[in-house]
Formats: sequence, structure tokens, C-alpha cells
Amino acid sequence: MIQITIDKEIPKGRSLALLAEASCDFGRYGLTPGEINYIKARTEADAKQIVVNKGDFQVFVQIVDHACAVNKEAENMRCGADKIHNRIVGEKIDAVTIVDTGIDRRLALAFAEGLVLSDYQFLKYVGKREEKRHSLTHVSATGKAFEVSEVDNLNRLTAAVYKTRDMVNEPADFMTATQLAREFESMGKEAGFAVQVFRKPEIQAMKMGGILAVNRGSAEEPTFSVMEWKPENARNKRPVILVGKGVVYDTGGLSLKPTPNSMDYMKCDMSGGAAVAGILYTIASVKLPLHVVGLVPATDNRLGSRSYSPGDIITMYDGTTVEVLNTDAEGRLILADALSYAKKYAPELVIDMATLTGAATRAVGERAMAGMGNASREVFELLKECGDAVFERIAELPFWDDYAEDIKSDIADMKNIGGNLAGAITAGKFLEHFTDYPYIHLDIAGPAFLKKTDAYRIKGGTGVGVRLLFEFLKNYR
Repeated sequence: MIQITIDKEIPKGRSLALLAEASCDFGRYGLTPGEINYIKARTEADAKQIVVNKGDFQVFVQIVDHACAVNKEAENMRCGADKIHNRIVGEKIDAVTIVDTGIDRRLALAFAEGLVLSDYQFLKYVGKREEKRHSLTHVSATGKAFEVSEVDNLNRLTAAVYKTRDMVNEPADFMTATQLAREFESMGKEAGFAVQVFRKPEIQAMKMGGILAVNRGSAEEPTFSVMEWKPENARNKRPVILVGKGVVYDTGGLSLKPTPNSMDYMKCDMSGGAAVAGILYTIASVKLPLHVVGLVPATDNRLGSRSYSPGDIITMYDGTTVEVLNTDAEGRLILADALSYAKKYAPELVIDMATLTGAATRAVGERAMAGMGNASREVFELLKECGDAVFERIAELPFWDDYAEDIKSDIADMKNIGGNLAGAITAGKFLEHFTDYPYIHLDIAGPAFLKKTDAYRIKGGTGVGVRLLFEFLKNYR
């Protein structure tokens, strides 16, 4: 993947991406009066991306619009970078320098982020992949906006998003629960965070009934991965815990999903778990002074002679009994065991991420994740502000206690689904039962996996949640 380097001066003869206001003195950057007049005419026509052909190289101009709110303009810069990236690879350009002409630092970094994220490709299984690989191999940056430490952090963050996307895009016959745990171990060694993997015998000994029930129809064993970053200078005495759903493939079990467009993309049902690992990778790489633990229960949900069935009653890790009425509501069962396990840390905050419900996608689509919880307003508002900043936005849903009435069972403590209404919320209330700490649930079912490219959010696994939670944890406390 591309790593951005810093140039002290603008290189000669290399394609440039000029980040500028319409009033910029473009003559300072080697453009002729005729080229400047062309840029002026295009900006007066409200163009935001302008291309100047210099013969041996190209100058791509990205115009900053200060009429927009800063969060929106930062997103415009990321999307503008994607459009310019399309021109770069279309022209088979291999190197480009991003030039800050004096714009807002955050906007310049957003452009750089969008350019790198747009270059992502998953070509592992493609024949003649070198012919299909993007031409861009080198990106540098110059200008006051690009400080070494911030560019280094951006490189580490985008590397984590790449790794997260890779895990989500892998086919299920490779990315088993065991392989997912191996990926976590590899990332831990590379970035410096600890990883402990519990396998089936340990999961059985801990009596994690949710994980074991969902796994019963599978030929592959489950795993439960515990990742931890605990620096000596941590600013929190009690950890923040991130929990991610790790269903590596979901058939729906005996409550079989209809197809097409339901089971076909279910290799992405571990997107939350992959994102948790991506976040741990980022914060360990940048040495964020915050104690963070990641928990990922992982299994597939398949049909087999021993598959758990509607009508079964299972006993969870914390002793709660659950009446199973739909085996396709499996993610909440494995997450519930992990949320109960989190109590041993006496955490100050727990956030889970899961591709949990179709109801969340129907409610807010692919442009946002559904969020809910009982954490303080201050914490929740910070999380939403960070979502707006990186454009991984959170649509908050109500979390009133009376929604829990819908998951009461006549023959067990709970049932694993509610009625036909408010499915995303009742799923969240199910999970809340297994907590005794400040808690936020993020249902990422909509934005986690896209069937067509949306600017720098490439078709397939998006890595959603990594940028959001890194921004949040940077600003937390």
C-alpha cells in the first residue's frame, strides 16, 4: 500500500495535486498566465477539480470551498481526492506530490487520506493482477499542513483500514474463525499489542453458551480473541473495551437466509471484529496513551446435523437463559458472551460494533451506522462528533427501557428476537442485558460492505469503524 512521504520542496517534473483556494497565486507553482486564466475560468464555473496538462506531467487542482462547514468540506476533500485518483490511474501516473498552498491543515490531511484510501485494491485472487494494479506507487506531500508526526499517524491509520478491508474481503473458506485469530496475532506482533486466543476447549470450560450454540452446526471450531494495548503512561485507570462481532460466515443456520442478496455477501459478517483489530493496530502503532482491550468472539453460523434450532434454550456465559426463536439472530448471542466477559475488567466504557441487523440498514441505509446505548451524553456526543469529523456518521436511535419488554420469554429469561418492529433497538436491548457498565452499541450493517464503490469507500469491505474509533479514542478523556 501507499505510504505518504514528505518533501521539503516541490519536486520538478512530477505530477502535482495543488490544494488551493480560488484566490491562490498559482504563478508561484510554475503555472503560466494562460494556465492560470484557465483555472480562473473553471473556478468561476464552480469547478472543484481542474486538470492542467503540462506535457510530461499533470497538475491537478483541488479547490477548497470555505462556504461549507469544516466537516463537510473535509469530506469534499476526500471525495475530491478520489476523483483525482481516478484521473491519476487513468493516465497511468505512478507518482504525485500533494501541495498545501496554505489551506486549513485538517482539509489537507483529509485530501491525503482520501487519496490513499481510494488506491485500495483486493487482488489476491485475481489472475494477471500486476496488469490490474493501480499505477500509483508513490505519494509525497509538501507544505505547512503536513507535519511529520501527523503524516506518520495517517500512514498507520490507513494501513489499519487496508488490513481491515483485506480481512473482510477474504472468502469464508479462507477466513475461518481460526484464521481470523491468526490475523489478529500477526497484527499484534507487528504493532505491539498483546493477543490471547481462546479455542474451543477453553470456550467450553468458560461455558460460553452463546458462542458454542452458534458454532454447533459448523465443521470449524470457534475462537475468542482478547487483544490488549496497555501502555505504561495510560491516562485511564480502567480500560475502554471494544467488542466486535466475528461471524465469519452466516447462512442464517436453520432459519436459512433467502438468496440472492442476503447470504451472498455474508463473509462480511465479521466486519465488526476486523475493525476492532484494526483499531488496536492503529492505537498501538501510534502509541496512544490509553488502555484499550478488544474482544472478538468468532465462529461461522452454518447448517449441520447438530445445528442449534428455533425453540432451543441456551445458557449464556453469565448464566442467563435464552430462548432461541431465530437462528439468524446469532450475532447477539456470541456478542453477549463477550460483553459478559468484559465485566471482569471493570471497564469505564464498552463499545461494540456489529453487522447485527437488517433493521438498522433499512432505518438509516449505507450512509450511517445506527447507534444507541446508556453511556453518558458527554461520551455519546463526543462519539457522534468524531463520526461527523471522519464522515463515519452515527444515527442515534432511542434506547428506552420499555423496548426490553419485547424480548421477554415465557419459558426462559429472554428470547433472542423481538417483534416485527424496532429490530435494531431490541437487538441492542438484548445486548445491554449482559452489561453492567457504560455501554454503546454500533450497528454497522449498512456501511460495512458496499456492493458498489462510493468514492474512497471502495466496493466490498470498507473498514468502517476504524477511523471513527481512532478519532474518538484520540479525543477521549
